[in-house]
Amino acid sequence: MVDDDERAPSPEEMLRVIEEQSHATVRLLQGDPRLLYVPWGVSWLLGFAALFLHYGLDGRSYLPISQMQAVSVLMGAMIVAGAVSAYGIVKMNKSVRGDTSARGAMYGYAWLAGMVLASLIAIRLGPMLPAAERGLLWAGGPLLVVALLYMLGGAIWLNWPMFFIGGWTAGVNALGVLLGPGPHALLTAVLLGGGFIAAGLWLWRRQRG
Repeated sequence: MVDDDERAPSPEEMLRVIEEQSHATVRLLQGDPRLLYVPWGVSWLLGFAALFLHYGLDGRSYLPISQMQAVSVLMGAMIVAGAVSAYGIVKMNKSVRGDTSARGAMYGYAWLAGMVLASLIAIRLGPMLPAAERGLLWAGGPLLVVALLYMLGGAIWLNWPMFFIGGWTAGVNALGVLLGPGPHALLTAVLLGGGFIAAGLWLWRRQRG
């Protein structure tokens, strides 16, 4: 007589196990959305809110915050966000081997190179521009890097939400640059800062489901 613990699993049970393992694998390969999206959202909400309070919509500051103080808040917050996101990428990368791991490592180095280059360009060209355009260069340059690398990451891992979020970032950044420093800061704080926080939490809940 076969004991219940030794009986062969039914097709339904095998299918359930396969689905659970599949979901677990997807979660490992896609990483934790809270680490990949929420830190950037928080950094942009804080940094670009500070810039908006400096610029205002009509060129008059809403609070006595200098441009350098606002940019310092933005850059400091982005450095922290980049470190947290890099940790998320490294954590995701530890669960895979071979070509996927190598792609993850190169992708992480691309983030570092892009941010350093954007900062160097702003440092070199910023003094040649009026104050408002100089702030726009510091704000729009890193956002361009983020947008392109999110789209690239979506292409590498066939992650459509990541690709579309990168496209959304590029579109908001482009519109803000065309409208000027004040509108750019407001749009980025609300649509990208708040949007990235919402997207990270929503993707995390969907991933757990």
